[in-house]
Amino acid sequence: MTKTRMAASIGVNLRSVSAYETGEFNPEPERLTAIVRTLKFPQSFFFGDDLEEPAIDTASFRSLSKMTARQRDTALGSGAIAMLFNEWIEARFDLPEPNVPDLGRDANAESAAAAVRQAWGLSELPIKNMVHLLESKGVRVYSLAIDAVEVDAFSMWRRDRPFVFLNTLKSAERGRFDAAHELGHLVLHRHAAPNGQQAEQDANVFASALLMPPASVRAHAPRFATIDNLMRMKKAWGVSLAAMTYRLHKLDLLSEWHYRKLYIEISSRGYRKKEPNGGPREVSQVLQKVFSELRAEGISKEEVAIALHVHPTDIDELVFGLALTCLNGVRHGTDRSRPMPQLTLVSSRD
Repeated sequence: MTKTRMAASIGVNLRSVSAYETGEFNPEPERLTAIVRTLKFPQSFFFGDDLEEPAIDTASFRSLSKMTARQRDTALGSGAIAMLFNEWIEARFDLPEPNVPDLGRDANAESAAAAVRQAWGLSELPIKNMVHLLESKGVRVYSLAIDAVEVDAFSMWRRDRPFVFLNTLKSAERGRFDAAHELGHLVLHRHAAPNGQQAEQDANVFASALLMPPASVRAHAPRFATIDNLMRMKKAWGVSLAAMTYRLHKLDLLSEWHYRKLYIEISSRGYRKKEPNGGPREVSQVLQKVFSELRAEGISKEEVAIALHVHPTDIDELVFGLALTCLNGVRHGTDRSRPMPQLTLVSSRD
C-alpha cells in the first residue's frame, strides 16, 4: 500500500503518514484504530520492535525485471514475518542445523550439483521430496502465498540460517524445481549478490543437474524420445515434461531438430500451461511436526499470533500449501509417548 493510499484510507494527509513511520509523533487513538483496521495488524504490532526486513541485495529473485516493486516488497515483507515466526519456533524446538555446502568460489553449477549429491549421500537416485531434503539439511522452508506468477520463489542467508520461500500456488513439479533452484543460489551465491542473468542461469543449471543427474538420466534415456516415454521419465524424476526434454537436449541425447519438434508438440498440447500427470504437492515435515506438537501442548494459532504481534492469517500464509495450521480446538491429554525424529521440544512457553 502506498503512503498516498494509506493516508486516504485513514483520513489524514501524506505528511502525517510519514511522521507515523519515522516516529516523529504517534497517531491519535482514533487514527490508530483506523490504521489497525486498514493494515490488518494488531495494535501491539506497531509498538513492538521493528522487523528486520530482508535487503533486496541479499535475496534471490528469479525475474526482478518482470515483477513490480510492490510485488518485490510484498515478498520481502512476507519474508520478514517468516523470520520472526522462525525465531519463535527455534526458541522452542531444536531444528536440524544447517548443512549446506559453500561452493561459490570453486565450482561451476553442474559440478556443484554433483558435489552436493555426494556430500548428502544422494548417489544418482531421484530425489523423492525436495522440501523434506532441504529441511533435513537445515534449510528453513516457508510459503510465499503471493498471487503473482512473476514471483516464483526466493532464498537468502540470514545469521547463518538458509531460508527458502516457495510460491505454493505453482504445480508440484514447478515447486520442486524452484526449491532446487533456490538451493543453487544458497550453494553458489552465498558471498555475492544472488541476482542477475548469470546467477539465474547458474541456479537453473544447478537445479537441472541436481534433480536429473547425468549418469542416471543417460542410463534411462529412450533411444527415440516421444511424449509418451518422456512422460514416464519425468514422472520418475519428479520434474516437468518441458524440464525433462530440455535436460535430454543439454546432455546431447536429443538433436536440436528433435528437441524443437518435441517442444512444439508439448506447447500444442497445452502442457506448458498445465502439467500433465502432475505429482503430489510436497509439504513440510518440520512445520507439520511443530503444529502437531503445539496442538498436543494446547497452544492455539491465536496464541502464537499474539506472541508474534501478527494476525492468525499471517501464520496461515507462511505455511500455506506446506502444512495444516488448524490449531483451533486444540487437543488436551494427547498421547505424547511417540518420539518425534529430528525435532525436540525445548519449551512451549515464552
